[in-house]
Amino acid sequence: MRKLFLQVAIITLLVLAALAIFVWTGFWWFLGITVLLTIWGIYDMYQTKHSLIRNFPLFGRARWVMEALRPKLYQYFVESDTDGRPINRIDRSTVYQRAKLETDTMPFGTQLNVYAEGYEWMTHSIAPVGHDEVLHDPRILIGNKDCKQPYSCSVLNVSAMSYGSLSKNAIEALNGGAKIGGFAHNTGEGGLSPYHLKQEGDLIWQIGTGYFSARNEYGVFSPEAFAANAAKPQVKMIELKLSQGAKPGHGGILPAQKVTPEVAAIRLVQVGVTVFSPPYHSAFNSPKGLIQFIQQLRELSNGKPVGFKLCIGHKSEFIAICKAMTELDIYPDFITVDGGEGGTGAAPQEFSNYVGAPLLDGLAFVHNVLVGFDIRKHIKIIASGKVLSGFHIVRAIALGADATNSARAMMMALGCIQALVCNNNTCPTGVATQDPQLVAGLVVENKKVRVANYHSQTVKSFTELLGAAGMKEPSQLKRSHIYRRVFMNQVTTFEDIFPKVPVGSFINGQIPERYQRDFDRATAESWAAI
Repeated sequence: MRKLFLQVAIITLLVLAALAIFVWTGFWWFLGITVLLTIWGIYDMYQTKHSLIRNFPLFGRARWVMEALRPKLYQYFVESDTDGRPINRIDRSTVYQRAKLETDTMPFGTQLNVYAEGYEWMTHSIAPVGHDEVLHDPRILIGNKDCKQPYSCSVLNVSAMSYGSLSKNAIEALNGGAKIGGFAHNTGEGGLSPYHLKQEGDLIWQIGTGYFSARNEYGVFSPEAFAANAAKPQVKMIELKLSQGAKPGHGGILPAQKVTPEVAAIRLVQVGVTVFSPPYHSAFNSPKGLIQFIQQLRELSNGKPVGFKLCIGHKSEFIAICKAMTELDIYPDFITVDGGEGGTGAAPQEFSNYVGAPLLDGLAFVHNVLVGFDIRKHIKIIASGKVLSGFHIVRAIALGADATNSARAMMMALGCIQALVCNNNTCPTGVATQDPQLVAGLVVENKKVRVANYHSQTVKSFTELLGAAGMKEPSQLKRSHIYRRVFMNQVTTFEDIFPKVPVGSFINGQIPERYQRDFDRATAESWAAI
């Protein structure tokens, strides 16, 4: 677009100059205006703060004009601040404001319908804790008895997004932000790229069913390739991806137009051909096999924390994994629970819309089962699925999480405008594309600071909420602190919606009735008992 702008500008200037000289002197006015617009456009091309107008000189500013007119046009005739999907305008604006360190307060009170079914809020205290008394940088130590290199993890981190799905500049800026802010950056299943490593931020290396960066030329897991990459100092933890909330049971998709020679070389795949990761792992085929594979990864990585990510489907299968853990006395260091509302670069709509448990349901279930088996003490839980604000972190931790991951909010901190074209390589802000001209619009040095700003301001908001509730640290949060309106005249707490289970109840014969059927079907030897 930048090249086209220059071509059009030059041609227009020449035509107007000729018309002014040979046809009518009044065209000099038009020529002067065009010169000014051309200079303005050239400035847009070379500024580094705004990806959209850098990629689309002058024309990108039309979005800003619409934003300025929104109170008169957009708000009343198109979409309200609360109706945008998948992420509404209120949350988008908050991300942008925090990334730019602009004012993130809102005027005139809430726009949410507090009497609508599903509205949620947290309790506060008449005796709140002062901001200087609250733990300002809450961190979680991840690593159990078999871990030799535990990792101190932030309560908010970058969720899994692969190089290939995102541009090299986007990946580098995310990792640079993680380096500045002291939080972790999940690589996504697309493998370790030079852009993950260049900024030297902490990495959670995700291993998916394609085993990218940990496979041989036949697509089979390679212990040697894995060990070589796991030894990199930036790799702090390893996450084995069983399923993704946006498309559980399907496997990853990288559209053909994004499979450049560089992406293909990193993944050991064919250039220009859509990459479909297998829907299942070939390195193991049973719950016990999964746990033994996790132990193998931990040994190959010299004791770095190893966990797995999943979206809850058949509940009996997760219970089977827990049975395998207790029988083998081997435990993952962490479990990432993804929700069906999670984001993706590309997925069939049926999978995104109708497959997989939402985050809150899956998170409460995982925490309860781990407590029921009395193995929660060995395993940290990370929640992933539309985490955007301090309240979302509060809600996740109240349900049982230790930390959270966010993907789309981090993309917006980079400049994503929710154009919803992630799957066709035409992202106008250079975030989710491999088009070199669009990628060039995203300037790493500027955007990595914005990612760090968004993280720090959101964690600050989270700690302020803790203080408002009279708490000094996240571990004090309970399900009873979150309320939900079920009907207009009926309110309940998360403790009632998601009842807890007694510690050890799954192993002492006191299994709650709602879990009994799935418990009886689960076996550590096979996935088959559904």
